[in-house]
Amino acid sequence: MNFYSGAFPANTSNSLSSVLDMRQVDGNKDKLKVKNSVGASDMALTLDGPLSKNTTFIASARRSYLQFLFAALKLPFLPTYNDFQLKTRTMIDDKNEISFIGLGAIDQSKLNLDANETPDQRYILSYLPVNNQWNYTVGAVYKHYRSKGYDTYVLSRNYLNNASYKYPDNNESLLRSFNYKSAEIENKFRYEHVTTLKNNLKINYGAGLAFAKYFNNTMNTIYSESGSTIFEYKTNADMFHYGAFVQASKPLLKSRLTTSVGLRTDASTYSSEMNSPLKHISPRLSLSYALTDKLSINMNTGRYYQRPPYTALGYKDNNGNFVNKVNGITYIASNHYVTGIEFQPDKESMISVEGFYKIYSKYPFSIVDSVPLATKGAGFGTVGDESLVPLSKGHSYGVEILGRWQNLFGISTVFSYTYVRSEFKDLRAGHTNEYIPTSWDNRHIINLTATRTFKGNWYIGFKWRFVGGAPYTPYDIDKSEIKAAWDAQGKAYLDYSKFNSLRLRAFHQLDIRVDKQYYFNKWSLNLYMDIQNVYNFKAEEPPTIVRRSFIEPGYNDVYTENSVEKYELVELASDGSGTILPTIGIIFEF
Repeated sequence: MNFYSGAFPANTSNSLSSVLDMRQVDGNKDKLKVKNSVGASDMALTLDGPLSKNTTFIASARRSYLQFLFAALKLPFLPTYNDFQLKTRTMIDDKNEISFIGLGAIDQSKLNLDANETPDQRYILSYLPVNNQWNYTVGAVYKHYRSKGYDTYVLSRNYLNNASYKYPDNNESLLRSFNYKSAEIENKFRYEHVTTLKNNLKINYGAGLAFAKYFNNTMNTIYSESGSTIFEYKTNADMFHYGAFVQASKPLLKSRLTTSVGLRTDASTYSSEMNSPLKHISPRLSLSYALTDKLSINMNTGRYYQRPPYTALGYKDNNGNFVNKVNGITYIASNHYVTGIEFQPDKESMISVEGFYKIYSKYPFSIVDSVPLATKGAGFGTVGDESLVPLSKGHSYGVEILGRWQNLFGISTVFSYTYVRSEFKDLRAGHTNEYIPTSWDNRHIINLTATRTFKGNWYIGFKWRFVGGAPYTPYDIDKSEIKAAWDAQGKAYLDYSKFNSLRLRAFHQLDIRVDKQYYFNKWSLNLYMDIQNVYNFKAEEPPTIVRRSFIEPGYNDVYTENSVEKYELVELASDGSGTILPTIGIIFEF
């Protein structure tokens, strides 16, 4: 697994801020291995071994029974997740290989209608929809090796299906007040060539093509100043995405300076705004200079592009028009500037300090709420299915300190501290020269992980994290108390004129895990105990606005004021969220 917070390789596309590059391991070549684990929330099975002399495989499946824990805790929602993985690799001969991969997941969440004893429970049940989601990715990778490089051909398909619905008062005899179905399908082909020339000059170039389909069937109740209306639209859109890249890297100055230069371009047939490769050229440059054998300076800069989400591309009005295509929505752009130093005193230790500045432009801006789309993704539900224009500009900047020690007084330790600011230009009238924090503007983030091995195959580890308080938006009480408005979405409305003007207290949590490993002749047994939130920290939450009848069932909280029906609303006090969560698990491996 490689994480790039900047200086993405040119062969990565559709990425704006960071890239997580994950590779599946190959199966065992010698014999079949079986691993089974049973924990408090799920169980998993992994099979790993040879299929033939030249072919290996690894397959795993996991299913949760988290819904039983949630039911015991009397939570109003009961999630169930399932996921699957498969990889085969065949060495055809010394110069050719082919791999097949498969990933899949089925996630279901239903309402626990029996958990309605408290105001919180009744409130959550009043607005939370039923959610069902499944997705898969399948692909084949063919590699042909040459004397100084290799060619890679990738053919893949990914499918994401979402469904969500809500009945008024959870009464299934009534018509649904909200019904959502969507599907995102992409069929992709990518070619990549890597070769090493004289003087260690490495060249990597390639191109990719994707045929995408987006389906959406939405019915929702919308409230505006003119009252409640039923909003419906259907989308069945096809489009092609394509791109090409080239990257070169070479050591200079007796290998003390490592350079990498890349160029990429992307385009999409979605609209004329997005269908020009010349508009989306993204150069990038990385430099690393070794001051000594242990100390180096790293710098990188680049421009990156990302498509808006399919929910935004496929959004239509009641007349069937692609609203955001008319609005000129296009690729989101980001410029990165990163520099830092890295010190490696020995093979087991590393300390780095890195500063970053990222500038965002052409970000979708919500016409209805007058805030950037980037600031609206911290909650649950769909994001982007609204009228947008590509006007938002923003930036994020900060510094990160990272330390890794494989043997610090016998302890394997990873420590990181990040100071980050994330802000977007305030485009509301009278605020055009100001910045507002996004929902990700936590400012201070600390992570500390430590593990140690003891005699007798005992392992102890802990993880402590600290996250600065997140900004949040107060409620618009005047709008929320209108009966038609509340009934439209089942909860209070945010006051976007005061967007992210308030901030929660900081959050921190300690988790501890203890493992005991037993080794036998042909199998092994691992017993573990995991305790999350050891000191039972209660995280502060924004206040909750509920109807009076949620606190006093049977109370008539409807009244009329100036010929407008309204609900009597009450602010619900909260002691915070969080509880000690112990887990006991067993892992068999043979």
